[in-house]
Amino acid sequence: MSRLNQAVIGLLLIAAGYVLGASQSFQSPTLHAQQNSGTPTEETEDKIKRGVKQLIEAQSSLEQENFMRPATKGLNAFAVSCGGVNALDDLEAGNGVDPETFAGLYAGLAKPDVAAQLGRDDQGRITYKNKIVRMYPVSRLKKLFATRLKYSGENQDDAASF
Repeated sequence: MSRLNQAVIGLLLIAAGYVLGASQSFQSPTLHAQQNSGTPTEETEDKIKRGVKQLIEAQSSLEQENFMRPATKGLNAFAVSCGGVNALDDLEAGNGVDPETFAGLYAGLAKPDVAAQLGRDDQGRITYKNKIVRMYPVSRLKKLFATRLKYSGENQDDAASF
């Protein structure tokens, strides 16, 4: 085959690839779903609302039974799904907090009595009583995720993959 034929075939292949790529005809349905920037269906929104309502009720029960003492306002779905955490004691001890409390503190959702003790260090990190607020150590997170599996009914062997 001559060099001219090879060049023409190469250009045709490149052009065909471009056309197919631009038409997105081989794109996976998963990728299309990820690009969806709309809102969930009404059915899915109803499920979310029912789930959140149940989580709020569970959090209230955990607080009444002294299994949970949140440091932030509103729902802490992570702590509820793990059977509760004592975020106030965790802050006092300086040994870290659960991921949702950590995010809530940075998002400005601290309860008023906690917010009064918060500050920032020279690197912009949140401090509580002048101690840097950190997330739980990995070992504690693994234990919480294992407990969460118990409540979710998922396979306990999945905890090993954490």
